[in-house]
Formats: sequence, structure tokens, C-alpha cells
Amino acid sequence: MATRKIITQENEILRKISKPIKNFDEDLWELLDDMKETLEKSNGVGLACPQVGVLKRAFVISLNNAYFEVINPKIVKTSGKNVAQEGCLSIPNVYEEIERPNVVTIDFEDRYGNPMSITATDFMARAFCHENDHLNGILFIDYLKNKPFKK
Repeated sequence: MATRKIITQENEILRKISKPIKNFDEDLWELLDDMKETLEKSNGVGLACPQVGVLKRAFVISLNNAYFEVINPKIVKTSGKNVAQEGCLSIPNVYEEIERPNVVTIDFEDRYGNPMSITATDFMARAFCHENDHLNGILFIDYLKNKPFKK
């Protein structure tokens, strides 16, 4: 495993749409392992492939002593609303109140290509939505509606 450099908002790759993953092989596993190590060293909650310069549809989340590898996610259901403070490893030292769904169901694949589904609530739902947005070139500051973010 290796630590990868987390790119910041100035890098245009964060605004691109990631490509679906088709090969569930050693290269993917190495990427996921590197992302996990990078996430642990940065004290973050989640990290998406574009944040390490890779335009693939995958992210990792570490929350509540559990580790999630999410590949080719599709949000299939959301409900409720939750407004809470949010930050991002690619936008250091910026935290803003953002509205997200309170409950989200995501279908995805694991590192071996097995289909999975998870329903998350509260902060976990927020983390899944935040990381999924990265795969579509969306940053949390895009939700600020004419409000400049604070540095």
C-alpha cells in the first residue's frame, strides 16, 4: 500500500465525470488499498477516486469502525432532509452547512464485482452522497447557492 496525493479544487479533474469500473483486478485492489491508507493518514471520512487523480467510479468511506469500498454506485432512493456542516479533503479548512437526504439507498459493487446494496442514514448518508457527488464532478461547495464559502 502507498499514500496517494489528494488533489485540491484547483485541479480540473475534480470537475470531470468518472468512468465505470469494468475490471475487478489487482490494479483496482491496489487503488482501493492505497485510498484506504491515504484516507487514514488524512483523518478523513471518505475519499473518491477523482480526489487522487483517477477518473474511476469508486470511493472509500471509514466510519463508525467500519470500512466501505463502493464501486460503480447508483443512488436508488433518498428520503428526508438533513442540514449539517460538511467539509472535504480536496477543499482543506472549509466547512459549510449543506442540505442532504437523511436516508439514502445505494446499489454498488464490491472489489470483486459482487452486487451490493446499503441503506444509510444521518451522517453516513451524508458521506455516501458527498463521495458519490465527486464521481460526477460535483463538490459540496456547489450547493451553496450564491453564498461564497468561507476560507
